[in-house]
Amino acid sequence: MVVNVVGAGLAGSEAAYQLAKRNVKVKLFESKKNKKTKAQSLNGFAELVCSNSLRSNSLMNAAGVMKAELRKLDSLVIKAADKFSLPAGNALAVDRELFSNYITEELTNNPNIEIINEEVKDILPGPTIIATGPLTHDSLTSSIKKFIGEDMLYFFDAIAPVIEADSINMDIAYYKSRYDKGEADYINCPMTETEYTNFYNAVVDAKTTAIKDFELKVFEGCMPFEEMAKRGYKTLLFGPLKPVGLAKSEDDKPFAVVQLRQDNLKNTMYNLVGFQTHLTYSEQKRIIRMIPGLEKANIIRYGIMHRNTYINAPNSINEFYQARKREDLFFAGQLAGVEGYVESIASGLIAGINLARFINNKPLIKFPVNSAIGSQADYIANASINSFQPMNTNFGLFPELGFKHKKKERKMLYANRALEAIDKFMKDEKIDQ
Repeated sequence: MVVNVVGAGLAGSEAAYQLAKRNVKVKLFESKKNKKTKAQSLNGFAELVCSNSLRSNSLMNAAGVMKAELRKLDSLVIKAADKFSLPAGNALAVDRELFSNYITEELTNNPNIEIINEEVKDILPGPTIIATGPLTHDSLTSSIKKFIGEDMLYFFDAIAPVIEADSINMDIAYYKSRYDKGEADYINCPMTETEYTNFYNAVVDAKTTAIKDFELKVFEGCMPFEEMAKRGYKTLLFGPLKPVGLAKSEDDKPFAVVQLRQDNLKNTMYNLVGFQTHLTYSEQKRIIRMIPGLEKANIIRYGIMHRNTYINAPNSINEFYQARKREDLFFAGQLAGVEGYVESIASGLIAGINLARFINNKPLIKFPVNSAIGSQADYIANASINSFQPMNTNFGLFPELGFKHKKKERKMLYANRALEAIDKFMKDEKIDQ
């Protein structure tokens, strides 16, 4: 039997790989070569359209725990991220192009996967995973609405600008990690109080691009920095421009700091950390060049804002990412109501494994709720239908430990329990079969 995977982003690529490694024949549909969304620029699979960071690798962070679980479960996408990682302190940042190229080649050369470069306009018959992402084309979106009802939701997401490394003035900017923890992987642009005040005033008065939809709903994790600034003069100082731990020297403590993160292995491009934006291009150029060290910044890619579409997950799918109304149909990725790169990968892995089991008449498997992957699936299936919002993985989704412990040990206890739960799960469920 052949199954369909619609969309070759992070979730679709992972789902296709998990199906193929279980000897399932896959038709992987991807429309990018013929019809890109406005946020896409590469032809390859698993394109990272926003940040190039998959967030923390630390087990003291739920995203780090989820990545550790995915490594145990043989995630193709995490394998690619590790292979093409860039210096980024405790974070896992990647070279976008090499990362995408690797995944594209792995899936294209897999004998169990047939690549079909076509747009899918309607929900396909037969076993299918829909992982078309937050910018699903209008025709398929309409088909999904008809299937699940009108309960499609959305928020707006923003992308940060990327600048050319050679255009950074390193006489002003400097390398440093916060509190000197780990390697000095970030470039820092310091501001005095006067420079910050002038910058802040320019930001709050800057022109933004028009949003066509009636209401602007923005996911807090990707709040445009100009919207953040409008919440108050000091808001950026506790967010992306936080100066704490970034002093150049004991006698040279900045009032604010803009951080730049390496964006490719050649070290020729850097993105502005936390600078997701929907300012007009001319305003972006003007305001970025107000930052000390970036007076002559050459902007390679401007920030843009785009609409993220997602289904009301608890009303539409279960913990297997299986549609409640059609058992051979699964959803994965941000369209399924998860938020974040790593979370999308995890959803694709669960959907791929369970669709493989479904077509082989095996019972579907529920990932342990004590794990990061399982707690996300549990949230997706059981959150409030009336107030559902996508959410990054976090320790707040994990069940309580249930025993006395020191607060400072809590995160590591969660992490250890999660990894032990995944090990037991893999053994009990014979996960590779």
